[in-house]
This record gives sequence, structure tokens and C-alpha cells, in this order.
Amino acid sequence: ALTVRFITRRFIGDYDPTLEMIYRHVAVIDGEMVHFEILDTAGQEEDSLQIEEKIKWGDGFAVVYSVTDRCSFDEVMRLCFLINHLHASPKRSGAEQPPVVIVGNKKDLQFDRMVSTEDGENLSKALKIPFYEIS
Repeated sequence: ALTVRFITRRFIGDYDPTLEMIYRHVAVIDGEMVHFEILDTAGQEEDSLQIEEKIKWGDGFAVVYSVTDRCSFDEVMRLCFLINHLHASPKRSGAEQPPVVIVGNKKDLQFDRMVSTEDGENLSKALKIPFYEIS
């Protein structure tokens, strides 16, 4: 939903959240045309080799969890460490670390919340990665 919202500028509630998709999009950022290829993994459970290949593919990462799902939050640290490890490997010598942000989604669902804003902020500070909560 987050990716579709970014591309279309509206919320589309009727889509299959289990489908992995690659979206292509062009946007003007700071006066410059930027071409995006966004891999939406849809949070599917995969073996570690598949996850590693997808992380190697990326140039930037939004690690998204649901504030209504503690298990998705618990995966954030592992994914951030994996991103850091794979992009710091000797095979990528000279390459800078990619930008990473942590995003807590569904902030509007306060009654179903299982992850506090403070939990997200504390993880962000510990990992030294920007954090946002959105809905």
C-alpha cells in the first residue's frame, strides 16, 4: 500500500499484499528527474539467499513494519543488520552504505497498536537510522 500510494498519490485498498512486485516510477526531486525501480517484497517469508539477493539489488531501503504486528517490528533489526553487512562486504569496495529508513506503518490504528512509537524511536537511535511513523 505504501508503494502504491507513493506512485499513484492515492490509497488503493484493493490489491494483493502477498504479491511481490517491481514498480517503475519517475519523480522530480529537488528539481531533478529521478527514475525509481521499487521492489516491493510484500514481507514474504523467504530463504536467506533470496533475501540477500534482493538486498544486493537495492540502492536504498525503507524497512517497513506494521505498528499492529510485533513480529514485523522484530524483523527490522535483522534486516537492517543484513543490509549493512551485505553492502559493507569487500566485494562492494568503495561503495557507500545505501540510505536506510525505518518506517512504522498503520499509525492510525491506535486501538490495534502492538508497537509503541517509543519502541520505533529507540530502535532508530540504537541503529542510527532515521525513523518515521505513517498511516
